[in-house]
Amino acid sequence: MTTTTEARTRSGRLMLNKVPEVTIWFWVIKILCTTVGESFADWINMKLGVGLVNTAWIFTAVFVVVLAVQLRLKRYVPFPYWLTVVVVSVTGTLYTDILTDQLNVPLWISSAVFSVLLAVVFGVWWLRERTLSIHSVTTLPRESFYWLAVLVTFALGTATGDWTLELTGWSPGASVMLPLGLIAAITALWKFGANPVLSFWLAYILTRPLGANIGDWLASPKVAQPGEPTGLALGTFTTSLIFLSLILATVAYLTVTRSDVTETHEATHAAHVTGDPRKEHVALAGFGLLAVVTTGLLVWAHSQPHVGPAPETDNTSAVQMAPGVAVKKFPPAKVAALRTLASTSLKDARSGNAKGAHAAAQSLRDLWDADQASLQPLDQTGWTSIDAQMDKVLKTFGIDHSNPPMAPAQQEKELNALLTDMG
Repeated sequence: MTTTTEARTRSGRLMLNKVPEVTIWFWVIKILCTTVGESFADWINMKLGVGLVNTAWIFTAVFVVVLAVQLRLKRYVPFPYWLTVVVVSVTGTLYTDILTDQLNVPLWISSAVFSVLLAVVFGVWWLRERTLSIHSVTTLPRESFYWLAVLVTFALGTATGDWTLELTGWSPGASVMLPLGLIAAITALWKFGANPVLSFWLAYILTRPLGANIGDWLASPKVAQPGEPTGLALGTFTTSLIFLSLILATVAYLTVTRSDVTETHEATHAAHVTGDPRKEHVALAGFGLLAVVTTGLLVWAHSQPHVGPAPETDNTSAVQMAPGVAVKKFPPAKVAALRTLASTSLKDARSGNAKGAHAAAQSLRDLWDADQASLQPLDQTGWTSIDAQMDKVLKTFGIDHSNPPMAPAQQEKELNALLTDMG
């Protein structure tokens, strides 16, 4: 899928095109970057216990640095370009996750907000430059619009992808099929004669839920609680490592061959034929029909019986165990890390540091979720017991629950109970 258009060049520093030619390699590496964005963000956030907000701050800073490097270049260079895509994929994902997990914004609202924001970016970009084609990213303003649009597409793709999972209850493996099918349909319409710029950006948005679902499918445990994702149990670190290696190998190949450099591609390939307005109108109707069919499919899937997240009251019925017994089969180092975070939260709650207590509780939740794949198989009963008390702790802080934070005395009570259970 390529994108071509004629447009005037506004004032600004003229450069060679800063975006790669849209070949099969573009889509392969884009999906690889998207998968890394999902799995690597989860690993930093949960496995290392950094926390969602802190992870977002870290990657925002990294994004500013790598984008500054990218913007200073006068032509497309594979490594800095794709490094920027990887970082922006993580950053855009984190922004949506903060809205959903921290601020409890419903996914349909996030999807609507990011859709409007993307429309605004495209509208301003078009009004100023008279083109949205990535073949004409030859000035600093156009490249700035391009990266802003990319950031919003990742956030939008995250919101719509997660909303789809919420509506349907599909597993990550099954969920891969929807964006994959939509991308195939968009490609067919582009081949028929659809507007190449519109086709490109629609497919670009859909690669986000496609790559994210692939990442979740590879990283999720084979056995999980009802409503939780299942997969191949590779873990977020292994999945990130595999896909980062594939990205590096692909970028190395493109650096050597320069096969995705626009000027090289144009010298070795025939020029793209100008579009047929009649076919573009027919294809536009096809896009509309595709949207209607997709909406109908989601409505149907939502109406079917499927397993959703377990009710909040389910965990409270877990069997009570003597102090230390529930974690007896767990690695001592992991238990110690959990106890440290619980103790920190308890200390802050007692001292009146509500913000610190909440942050420590959030990190405790993230670490517990990250360790589920390795701890649950060791002792299902013990894990369920700790998970039930963990849920009570989180509820006192309003984490993963709709209630506001409870009184510090209640937080201290549940944290003490959790520390007692962990021995």
